[in-house]
Amino acid sequence: MTLTPLVYWAQRHKDVYLRVELTDAKNINIHVRENVLLFQAQGVGAKGQNEYEFRLEFFSSVKPEVSYRSTQRLVNITVEKEQHGWWDRLVVQERKPVFLAPDFDRWLDESDAEMEIREKEEKRNRLKASRHKEEGFVSLKTGFLFVYNLVQFLGFSWIFVNMTVRLFIFGQDSLYDTFHTISDMMFFCQSLAVVEVLNAAFGIVRTGVVPTLIQVVGRNFILFVIFGGVEEMHNRPVVFFVFYLWSAIEIFRYPFYMLGCFNTEWKTLTWLRYTIWIPLYPFGVVAEAVAVIQSIPHFYKTELLSIPLPKAIGTSINFSYVLYLYLVLLFLGLLFNFRHLYKQRKRRFRTKKRKAY
Repeated sequence: MTLTPLVYWAQRHKDVYLRVELTDAKNINIHVRENVLLFQAQGVGAKGQNEYEFRLEFFSSVKPEVSYRSTQRLVNITVEKEQHGWWDRLVVQERKPVFLAPDFDRWLDESDAEMEIREKEEKRNRLKASRHKEEGFVSLKTGFLFVYNLVQFLGFSWIFVNMTVRLFIFGQDSLYDTFHTISDMMFFCQSLAVVEVLNAAFGIVRTGVVPTLIQVVGRNFILFVIFGGVEEMHNRPVVFFVFYLWSAIEIFRYPFYMLGCFNTEWKTLTWLRYTIWIPLYPFGVVAEAVAVIQSIPHFYKTELLSIPLPKAIGTSINFSYVLYLYLVLLFLGLLFNFRHLYKQRKRRFRTKKRKAY
């Protein structure tokens, strides 16, 4: 006597779903021939451990390919309809087999199924629109970052090359007129560097806001206040060393970022970007400190930028005292940024070693 398992069914416009109640099913054999599905398997069903089988002649044409997934408790079968549409019933005969019942866990009537299709389509359209919007934003962001880094690279390259050529041609004399020949471009590049703080603050680039802020504010303080605000500093050789060290770091940093915009890397440039700062950054801070120290007597004598106090006190704070405080902050900033940059370098090359293995 043939034993049949309990079979539950549901449909969509595209597929028919069958759930066969058979525990620990083994030796499963399922195939479709001329719109008739034949099922055979061994397992534990309503009549205990036995061999179970059933036969279903579908209401309409189906594709011969069948997919199924067996779990410990049941066998799920999916059959694709030859033509998408809604069937009045599952099998050809009007009277359904006694072992067949609706699968109410998956059951939908035709209108609900159509609504499900519309919801899926709307979801796909939303995801597609969101993806296009995101791709457009990424393209815009990439273009913006590339142009920014390119402009900065060209600016600092002009400074570095110009200063190098002038040093070879004019020798020591070039040390004394650096501000007059280079300052306009340096003012432009360092003013533009404020964008880096905004990029970090708004999450356009993944980097710490504080280290970026320390570097940009520190440099601009030296450039605009110490060099730009004190005419006596314009002819000092320290201007040459500060500008030269700044530009020597940036001519490697900005092209590295340019390649990063397109997920491209040049190993030599990567090594230089994460290594050249080790000697140059401390030298740059020392040069900045020398510039501050040289400017202190001028600020003290002229009382330029002195901070007025209330009339009841009747005095003001000489800006030279602020510069003494700034010297302390300058070296604290050096320690903070040096630690930050060293961690970046260690993380970068540790990742590379792991990939190599």
